[in-house]
Amino acid sequence: MIILGIVLAVVGAIVSVPILLYVGVALIVVGVVLEIMGMTGHPVAGRRHYY
Repeated sequence: MIILGIVLAVVGAIVSVPILLYVGVALIVVGVVLEIMGMTGHPVAGRRHYY
């Protein structure tokens, strides 16, 4: 999810399509939050690890 967010953010910035940039940044933030929750041992959607 983080990688997809980075790709969308870069493409959105290069092509000047703001919606891609916003979606990319949102995916990066959600991916980082889920990764941190998984690393701390907090179950995410019923799973101990978020891969």
